[in-house]
Amino acid sequence: MMNPLLVSMSTQIDYAAIKPEHIAPAIEQLLGTARDAVSVAANPELPVSWDAIVTPLDDASEPLWRAWSVVGHLNSVVNTPELRDAYNAMLAKITEFSTWVGLHVGLYSQYQRLHQCPNFENWSPARKRVIELALRDFKLSGVELQGEARTRYAEVSDQQSQVSQKFSENVLDATDAWSLVIEDRKRLDGVPEDVIASLKDSAAERWTLNLKMPCYLPVMQYALDRELRQTLYKAYATRASEQGAKEFDNSALIEQALSLRAEESKLLGYKHFADLRLQTRMANSDLEVTDFLRQLAQRAKPFAERDLIELKAYAKTELGLSDLEPWDIAFASECLREARYAYSDDDVKQYFTEPRVLSGLFAVVHTLFNVELKTCEVNGWHPDVRAASVHNAKGETLGYLLMDLYARPAKQGGAWVDSERNRRKLETSNERQATTEAQATSAQKGVGQRPKVQTPVVYLTCNFARPQGGRPALLTHDDVITLFHESGHALHALLSEVDEPSASAFAAVEWDAIELPSQFMENFCWEWSVLQRLTSHVDTQAPLPRELYDRMTAARNFQSGMQTVRQVEFSLFDMLVHNRSQGLSIAEVLTQLDQVRDEVAVIRPPSWHRFPHSFSHLFAGGYGAGYYSYKWAEVLSADAFAAFEEAAARAANDAHATGQALEGTGALDADTGERFKREVLAVGGVRPAADSFKAFRGRGPQIDALLRHSGMSDTETAAAA
Repeated sequence: MMNPLLVSMSTQIDYAAIKPEHIAPAIEQLLGTARDAVSVAANPELPVSWDAIVTPLDDASEPLWRAWSVVGHLNSVVNTPELRDAYNAMLAKITEFSTWVGLHVGLYSQYQRLHQCPNFENWSPARKRVIELALRDFKLSGVELQGEARTRYAEVSDQQSQVSQKFSENVLDATDAWSLVIEDRKRLDGVPEDVIASLKDSAAERWTLNLKMPCYLPVMQYALDRELRQTLYKAYATRASEQGAKEFDNSALIEQALSLRAEESKLLGYKHFADLRLQTRMANSDLEVTDFLRQLAQRAKPFAERDLIELKAYAKTELGLSDLEPWDIAFASECLREARYAYSDDDVKQYFTEPRVLSGLFAVVHTLFNVELKTCEVNGWHPDVRAASVHNAKGETLGYLLMDLYARPAKQGGAWVDSERNRRKLETSNERQATTEAQATSAQKGVGQRPKVQTPVVYLTCNFARPQGGRPALLTHDDVITLFHESGHALHALLSEVDEPSASAFAAVEWDAIELPSQFMENFCWEWSVLQRLTSHVDTQAPLPRELYDRMTAARNFQSGMQTVRQVEFSLFDMLVHNRSQGLSIAEVLTQLDQVRDEVAVIRPPSWHRFPHSFSHLFAGGYGAGYYSYKWAEVLSADAFAAFEEAAARAANDAHATGQALEGTGALDADTGERFKREVLAVGGVRPAADSFKAFRGRGPQIDALLRHSGMSDTETAAAA
C-alpha cells in the first residue's frame, strides 16, 4: 500500500490513513531525494538560470517539507507516544539536513551567481525576492563559517531543535497530567452549566477539572469557591516547573535554550540573539523595540493603575475580598464587568453558536475580499476536523482551509495556523522552454498554454469547548475574536498570488509584521453589521440585541490598561533575556522577570509563580526575541482598520449630503477590502512589509488608531493620570 505521506503534491493527503510507522520511511526517502537535488543544483557547470538551479530544488524539497509539516501538525493535534517517538526520531535528521543546506558553500555560490547574472533586474519581483532572501538566510545559517565554528554551529542547531521540542512536550504532558476530581457539586457554584456538564463523569456524580482553557478559564472567572480558584491557579502557574513532576520540569531547558541562542549569535558575529533575530524583522534594533515597549507602557500604566484601584475597591466593598489575590483577579473582574455593564461572558456566549459564527465569518470574508468558502469533504486526522474550499469570483479554486476547533487530550493548547503546502505556479513544459530570465516578466503572465497553479492547504487550529447535550458548541466573544484572528493568518496564505513558495507570506514576511492580517481581522468582531451575521441565540435563534451590543462595546476597553501592560511585560521580558551575550541561569531568568514587573506591571504574582516554564511562544514556538511582534503589528493592524473606518465615515457623509439611506454595512467596505487584499494579502513576502503597508495606506504606520481603539488617546490619558 502506498505510504500516505508520499502521494504527489497534487493529491489530497489522507490524514486518517497516516500511521507512526509511515513517518520514518517517508521522511528518509524524501530527505534522500532532496539531498541529491541540492548536490545537483550546486554544480557550478549548470547554466545560470532559475530553471536550471531553483526549479529542480523546489520540485525536490516541496514534498519533503509538505510531509514534515503534516507530521509536525499531527504531533501537535493527535499526540500519542508512538507518534511522538516517530516524530522525534526524524527531527534530528530534518534539523541536520536544514543545517547542511544552510552551510552548503556550493549552493550558496550558485545563488550568488544568480544574483549577479546580467538579466537579474529583469526577473519578476517574486524571483528577485527569493534570491535576495536566500542570500541573507545563507549568511544567517552560517555558510561563511569555517573549521570548528562551522562544526559547532551544526551541533548548536541540532540541540536547539531538540530543546524546543522537549519544552513543548513537557508543557503538554504537565497540562494533561493534572486533574482534580470534585464530588461536591456545590464547589462548582457559579460556573456556567454547560461547562459543568462538560466536566461531569457520565458514570458517577463527580466532575473532573483540568487545565485546558475551556475548563480553566470559566472556573477562574465564575467559581464562587475561592479555594478552588486558588488550587487551579497554582496548578496552572507552576506547570512544567520544579514544583511539579520532575520529568516535566523545563528549568534546565530554559537555561539550555538561552545558552544555545547566545552561542549561535556569537558564532554568526552578532552581539546577542535579539540582534541576530532582528536581521529579519521590520524593527532595526533591540533598543528600538525596548523603547517602543517602554513608551507604550508609559501610556498604558496610568490606565492600568486606575483599573486595579477600581477592581480592589469593588472586590473589598462588594465581594468581601479585602486582600485581592491573583486567583481572585479574573473572578472579581468578571463580577465588576457584570455589575458595571449588566452582562456576563456567559450571557453573550448564548448568541455565538459555532455554526452561526462560521457562517458569519465566511460571509465577512466574501464581502471584504470577494471570495467564497464552501464546505467540502476531507479525510481528517480526527472526527472534529472540517474543511472548506476557497473560490474566487470566477469560481476558480484558490485553496483549502482545514479547521480543528475543539480542545481535547493529547492536543496542544492555544490557537495557530500552519500550512500543508503553499501556492505555486507550475509552468508547462512549453512555457518553461519559452521562458528566459530576460523575458521573465512577460513569461510570468503566461506563454502558450495557461499555467497550472498548486493551491495552498492551510490548517486553522483552536481549543474551544465542545458541543454539549445535543446543542451546538457555544463560543465566548473572546473565542470569536480568536477565530477571526487565526482566519487572518489563513487568508494571508489562501489569497496569495505569489508564484514562488519561498516568497510566500509564511516564508518571507517579517515576523513582526506577520500578525498584521490576523489582528486586523479581530476588529470586525466589534462591528454591529458583522455581529448581526455572527449571532443566533442557541435556544431562540434571535440575533444579538442592540442594547446588549451597546453594553459590550461600552465594555470593550474594560481593563485595557492592565491588559496592555501585561503584554508589554511579556514582550519586554522576552527582549531582555535575549539581548545578553551569554545565557542565564533559571534564577537569573526569574530575577529579570521580577525587574520587568517592577518597571511596567501593576499586578505581582506570587514568588512561586513560574510563568517562563510554560511560555511556549518563547521557548518552543519561534517567538524568542519576537514576542513584541504582537504589539508592533497591532499598530499596523489598527491603522489598517482605520482605513475601513474612514471609508464608512465617507459613505455616511455622502449619504447624509444626498439624503439617501445608508446600508448598514459599517466598516465592511468592499473597495477598501479589495485594496487590502491586493496590497497586503496577495503579495505575501514579495516585498518588505513596510512597502506593502504604505501601498495600502498611502503612508507609513501611525500609533494614533491603536491608542484610540484601546481607549488611551491623549485626552483619555490626561484623565487617567
